[in-house]
Formats: sequence, C-alpha cells, structure tokens
Amino acid sequence: MNHRLKPGESVAGETGGDEMGIVLFGGKCSVTSSEGEWNSIGGRKNVFDGLPWAVYLPIGSTYKVTAETDCDFALCFAKAERRFPAKLVTPAHPDIEIRGGGNATRQINGIFKPNFEADRLLVVEVYTPAGSWSSYPPHKHDVHNPPDEVDLEEFYYYRVDKPGGYAIQKVYTADRRIDETITVRDGEMVLVPEGYHPVVAAHGYNVYYLNLLAGSARSMAASDDPEYAWVRAAWKDRDPRVPLVR
Repeated sequence: MNHRLKPGESVAGETGGDEMGIVLFGGKCSVTSSEGEWNSIGGRKNVFDGLPWAVYLPIGSTYKVTAETDCDFALCFAKAERRFPAKLVTPAHPDIEIRGGGNATRQINGIFKPNFEADRLLVVEVYTPAGSWSSYPPHKHDVHNPPDEVDLEEFYYYRVDKPGGYAIQKVYTADRRIDETITVRDGEMVLVPEGYHPVVAAHGYNVYYLNLLAGSARSMAASDDPEYAWVRAAWKDRDPRVPLVR
C-alpha cells in the first residue's frame, strides 16, 4: 500500500495479525509505535537517489507515520504467527547484490531478507537498467520443496525513472493455465500467485520494483524454467551500469 504525504500529514493503524514493513521511497518521516519511536528517518529524494530506509513492526503493533517533508512510502504486510522485535533498517544495513549477467544484470538491495528476524515477510528492492531483463532466467517459487524451492506469493510494485517509461512482465505456468503478458507503468503493481515471472525494462528507462514475498518458509529459493536455464552459462560479463544506485 503506497502513501504520499505532505509535511505534517500522517497515517496510523494497527498491524493486527500481520507483520509489517514501512519502506521509504523518498522524503523523511517519523514513526511512533507501541514498539518504539524513530525520528527523521529517510532522506533519499526517490528510489533512484540512494539506498533504502525501512522499519519492521511485528504482529500486534500500533503505529503512526508522520511526514516531515513530502514523503513517499509503502506499507508492506504479511500474515504472521511469531512475534519478533521491531527494527530500523538504514542505508548502512542493506546488502547490495549484483545478480545475473549480460543484459540480464540487475541490482538487489536487501531490506528484509531470509536472515532478517521476521516470521514470513521478505522485502527487497530490484533495479533493472534500461533495455535489460530481470527475474531471468524465468524462475518460480510455488512448490514447497526446500532447500531447492519454497512456496511464496509475491508482489512487484514498480517505479520508472522518467515519465512515459514502462516494463513488461510475463507471468506463466508450465501448463499455461496462467499465461499473461502485462505492461506495467510507474506506480503500478503485479501479483504473482504462482508460475514464472520475468521482467524487461523498456529501452531508455531504468526500472525499479519493490519485491514483497511471503509463504511457506523463510527462504527465497526458486527453480528456473528448464527451457531457459541454459542462459546462465552463456553470461560472460556484467552490465557496467550496475549498480544503478550506491
């Protein structure tokens, strides 16, 4: 759920049976909650301007987010059973991973990765350079077969660095029960209930997506579409434009 607030405006609520992540896209805010208080967090102008700030809140929490500047953020929820301590994630915490190769090179900023203390919530930021592929080779995580694959539902929430840009996302199952090709623009979201889900950024436009996952295990293990798994061995180098954000 995306919120854009003016200075002094606020959003308040309760997590109930969900655990929650507050991920700042841009601006500064303060967070007060039953689990703690964090003032003047954030600072990047937008998602292409720096690394993320985030706050994790467990089940059974109350919260209030108050904008100190124009503020743009997401509230990310996942059903949970176990309770973990609230935590602030700063730009010093996310680990930057460069994944893939060739024109499928992309940047992943970890926010709530499997080693983060939470029940089910997993959140990362992914940057795909203009004209390049992401989530490639096409992979899926819809079967509970650890350690090779776990069953996760997933959201991709998109931002594009210039007006008019877009990404194209494919979501399909091996038997083609699902076989969708979706044009996604800035501020739009794609739900991936199951199946393979590659992405390509339109030429001339860098693409960001906030990747929210939750499911059967605290893991991001996935399996490649066997028709395209060979591509990994063909990568000889990485795109020098990556990382897009430092």
